[in-house]
Amino acid sequence: MKKFFFVFMAVCIVSAFIISLTPEVHAQAIQLTYSNFFPPTHVQSQLADYWCKEVEIRTNGRVKIKYYPGGTLTKANECYEGVVKGKSDLGFSMLAYSQGRFPVMGAVDLPLGYTSGKVATAVANEIYRQFKPKELSDTEVMYLHALGPNLIATRGKAVRRLEEMRGLRIRVPGISSELVVKNLGAIPVPKPMPEYYQLVKSGQLNGCVHPLETMKGWKLAEVENYVTASYPIASTSTFFVVMNKAKWNSLPKDIQTIIKAINNEWIPQHGEAWDTTDREGMLFFLNHGGQMIGLNSQEAARWKKAVAPLIDDYVKFLDGQGLNGRKVIDAAIGTLDSMQ
Repeated sequence: MKKFFFVFMAVCIVSAFIISLTPEVHAQAIQLTYSNFFPPTHVQSQLADYWCKEVEIRTNGRVKIKYYPGGTLTKANECYEGVVKGKSDLGFSMLAYSQGRFPVMGAVDLPLGYTSGKVATAVANEIYRQFKPKELSDTEVMYLHALGPNLIATRGKAVRRLEEMRGLRIRVPGISSELVVKNLGAIPVPKPMPEYYQLVKSGQLNGCVHPLETMKGWKLAEVENYVTASYPIASTSTFFVVMNKAKWNSLPKDIQTIIKAINNEWIPQHGEAWDTTDREGMLFFLNHGGQMIGLNSQEAARWKKAVAPLIDDYVKFLDGQGLNGRKVIDAAIGTLDSMQ
């Protein structure tokens, strides 16, 4: 019995020594944080959550991501800078909430006549691919996506003609929508989406520029009565998913490769989700008694004429930043036209 005990102890000591020389199979997981302003029930928030889970699965648990939806870690307009400064490792928000910070990518949000989120998402990623703008160089871009057509939605007053926009206080997400609304004769009021519901319900605002998905995703069908189907001048809003640069550079190369592969898969999923939820949002709106108002060809031409100067103005703006404005705009329009 004593002999067996000494043999057993010798085996344990040798085994422990061998294990100490072997790299840990189950090293401590890399912990990341992810900030997003969308509420957890919104499909875009759910896609972000699924992305986090997919990263954990494909890295075999080597990366774990704590997901913070609903602006609980950083607010919508603080998200990008929050990633830069390390308040969160990852962030998902709208580029337009950081006004003036993203001049090249801002061209995507112009009133070019978008018809779907799938198309807008393709345009956003193509512009980034072609120009690799320095404005995004202080983070590591995971991917970009863009929502479906931004339309004019109002409470209490229908807008059938251009003149009926005059004097309305309209919430806008960013500078592009702000200029569109101003050129249409209304008063633009820049506000993040989470603040809009109460502002329009209380009468402080008359309406908003947003896609149809918000009727259900943000429950706006409860507080809006009319949507003017202004598709000929429809803009989009571009969203980023970025990682802190230092954090990205600290990741092992194989993990970076895995994440890049997941990113490429998630781009079309976001575009398709925007379109699916636009359809659902319109039905939700109509079922709540909402009314869609079309523009005939003559009226549509008037709206297009009203916003046309914005395109040339943006070219000049980019030129003033030392960028090739015409090249950027032509690339956006060319990609858009090739897909519609």
